[in-house]
Amino acid sequence: MKQQDCFIKYIEQSIIKNWDLNALTDYNGETFQYKDVARKIAKIHLLFEEAGIKKGDKVAVCGRNSSFWAVAVLATITYGGVAVPVLHEFKADNIHNIVNHSEARFMFVGDQVWENLNEELMPNLEGIIVLNTFELVVSRSEKLSYAHEHLNALYGKKYPRNFRPHDISYRKDSPEELAVINYTSGTTGFSKGVMLPYRSLTSNVEYCWEKHPIGPGDNLVGILPMGHIFGMVYDFLYGICAGAHVYYLTRMPSPKIIAQSFSEIKPKLISCVPLIVEKIIKKNILPRFDNRVNKILLQVPIVNEKLKASIRQEAMDAFGGNFDEIIIGGAPLNGGIESLLRTINFPYTIAYGMTECAPIIASSHWSELKQKCCGKAASRMEVAVVSENPESTPGELICKGENMMLGYYKNEEATKGVIDENGWLHTGDMAVMDKEGNISIKGRCKNLLMNASGQNIYPEEIESVLNNMPYVSESIIVMQNEKLVALIYPDYDDAFANGLSNEDIEKAMETNRASLNQQLPGYSQISKVKLHPEEFEKTAKKSIKRFMYQDIQG
Repeated sequence: MKQQDCFIKYIEQSIIKNWDLNALTDYNGETFQYKDVARKIAKIHLLFEEAGIKKGDKVAVCGRNSSFWAVAVLATITYGGVAVPVLHEFKADNIHNIVNHSEARFMFVGDQVWENLNEELMPNLEGIIVLNTFELVVSRSEKLSYAHEHLNALYGKKYPRNFRPHDISYRKDSPEELAVINYTSGTTGFSKGVMLPYRSLTSNVEYCWEKHPIGPGDNLVGILPMGHIFGMVYDFLYGICAGAHVYYLTRMPSPKIIAQSFSEIKPKLISCVPLIVEKIIKKNILPRFDNRVNKILLQVPIVNEKLKASIRQEAMDAFGGNFDEIIIGGAPLNGGIESLLRTINFPYTIAYGMTECAPIIASSHWSELKQKCCGKAASRMEVAVVSENPESTPGELICKGENMMLGYYKNEEATKGVIDENGWLHTGDMAVMDKEGNISIKGRCKNLLMNASGQNIYPEEIESVLNNMPYVSESIIVMQNEKLVALIYPDYDDAFANGLSNEDIEKAMETNRASLNQQLPGYSQISKVKLHPEEFEKTAKKSIKRFMYQDIQG
C-alpha cells in the first residue's frame, strides 16, 4: 500500500489489484470477491445517477455489520456522496433525528432496523433500500422507482461486455472535502454530527498501515460496529484499502461466538473494545493464574517461563492464534487484565482516540507500549497536556493535526466549544505525559470528582482496582452526599457457581470494600457499596453511561 494523492485512489487500486480475491464475507453466509464489490458499486452508482443524487448529497446507512453495509458506504463515497453511518443500536426516534438533521436524501437500512422506523418521520428521504435484499421499500421519485426496477437492464446497456477492471475510474477526492458525518451517541444531550474530511480517513488508514501492516489474503473480523468510526476505519476501510478479506459475524460477539469463528477465520489483526478481551481472558486464562499450583510454579524461573509460554499460547489460541496484534480502544482496559497480558507477553496495544479524530490520537506498537499508557501521538498528530507539570500533574489532553474533524455539522457553537482559537481540539480527557511522549489517561474531565477538602479523585482508577476483586463484574464510583459510593454489578454466575447466596455476595462486596480502602489514600476511601441487579447501560463503545447512575438510592 503506497501513499496516494487521494483516499478513493486506495479503494480503486485495491479493487483492481485484488479483483479475484475475497473481499467481504458474512460469517456462515455469502462472500463477495473484489470484482463482486466493484460490480455492486457500479449498479448503485447507476441508481444514484438515475435518481438524481448529486455530489455532496448525504446517504445514511444503518444496520448490523454486513457485506451489504460495506458496499453501500463504498458506493456512496466513490460516487461523491457523504456517508452518514448510523449505529443500529440507536432507538428509532434517534435514527429519525439523525437522518433528518444530516439532511440525508437516501438511506440503506437493515431489515431489523427497518421494522421499527417510520418513513413519514423522515420526509426528506428520496428512497430507502433494505441492505440484505436490496428491496426498495420507500420511493418518493418516479425516476428512482424506474431505475430500481430496470437496474439490470441499465447496467447491461452501460457495460455490454461485462464489467471489467478497466471500467473502474472513480472520482478524485480533495483533502478538505467532507467524506463522512458520524453521529456520536455521547452520554448526555443530543448526538452531534462529526464532519470528517478525506484527509482524516487517509491519515488514519496510512497510520494503520505504518503500525499494523496487513496485505492481500490476510483475514480481518469486523467485531466493532461500523456505525462507529473505530470499526469503520480500523476494520473495514483499512481492510479494503489493504486488499484484505473482511468477515462480519452478523451477531453479538460473545466469547463463544468469537472462539468458534476466530478458530476458523484466524484473523491477522484484531480490533476490539476492552470488554471483549476482558471477558475472554477472565473466562479462559485467569483461572490458570488463580490455580494454587501455578502460582507456586510461577516462582520457579525455568518453569516460570515455560508456564507463561503455555498460558500465552492458550490466550493466543482463544483469538484464533494467527494475529500479530490486538488493538484495544474505545474504553479503559482493566488494570489487572493488562498486568496479566504483560506478564505472558501477549501482543496487545491500546489505541486512544475519539470520533472527532476518526479516531486515532495516540497509540504505539505493542512491543513499544508502556504499561498503563496508550502510547505516543500518532503520525501527523500533535498532542499536549494542559498542566504546569504534565509529567506528574494531570491536565486536559489537547491535540491537532490531519486526523481532526472539520467541526460539528450545523453546530458552530459546539465546534467552538471543543476547538480553540489556536486550532487545538480539547478532548475532555485528563492525562499525564512523560518525557518520551507516552500518554496515560486518568479519566474524563467531567467524571472528575472532588471531595469536601478539594482533593481530585479519578473514579476510573478506583474502578480498575475494584473490577479485579472477587465476584465483581463491573463497577462505577459516584459521589453521594460528599461521600464516595461504589455501585457494583456482581458476577452472579461465578458467585452462584461457587455456592454463594445473595447474602454471601453482599458480604463479599463488603470484604472487597475493606480491601480496596487499604489500597487507597484517605481522601478517596469508599464509604458504601450498593449492588446493581443488572449490567450497567453502555454506549456503543461499551463505556458505562455514568449520568444514569449518579442518583441511585439504596
